[in-house]
Amino acid sequence: MRVNNQNYQVFGLSYTSTFKIVIFGDSQTGKTTLTHRFLTNLFKQDITMTLGVDFHLKAVELDGEMVKLQIWDFAGEERFRFLFPSYIRGANGAIFMYDITNYGSLAHVDDWFEIVKKEIDYKLPLVFVGGKTDLMHLKEVSTRKAMDLAMSKGADGFIECCSKTGENVPKIFNLLTKLILRNRDSQKT
Repeated sequence: MRVNNQNYQVFGLSYTSTFKIVIFGDSQTGKTTLTHRFLTNLFKQDITMTLGVDFHLKAVELDGEMVKLQIWDFAGEERFRFLFPSYIRGANGAIFMYDITNYGSLAHVDDWFEIVKKEIDYKLPLVFVGGKTDLMHLKEVSTRKAMDLAMSKGADGFIECCSKTGENVPKIFNLLTKLILRNRDSQKT
């Protein structure tokens, strides 16, 4: 089941839905820093590398609806890639992340999306995210090139962000949550 529409009671809050969001991409692209910034609104310089997958919960209110986001931060290292198919299954939305200062961070984009295509047989709302905009002077991936790639992969949105300053971080998750809600509502009709 992709969407759980039961009501939840956690610390007195009622959730109408729980959504599984998977964040994926090559290692060192800023996935864990993005997740940490979204969860805490703080930047943490020394974040340890994700081993396998990290799982987090965050409640958000969007368009008058309180939803719980299950955020699955997947390790980008090659040695963990074999685990990705089992973690992407059942996802309601996804974020593909690359580093704007490292063209090589797009090296495995086809591999990542091939796994998604193989494991997901429904329209998965997906946002293509370029991280580390605080390092624009080191930018190797043009916004146009990344947007074209995002469209070719069927992404629903594209955003560049900075986890260090927090620029656009909430927008990423708000956009993805809106896409998930729209996808859920269209499945009801």
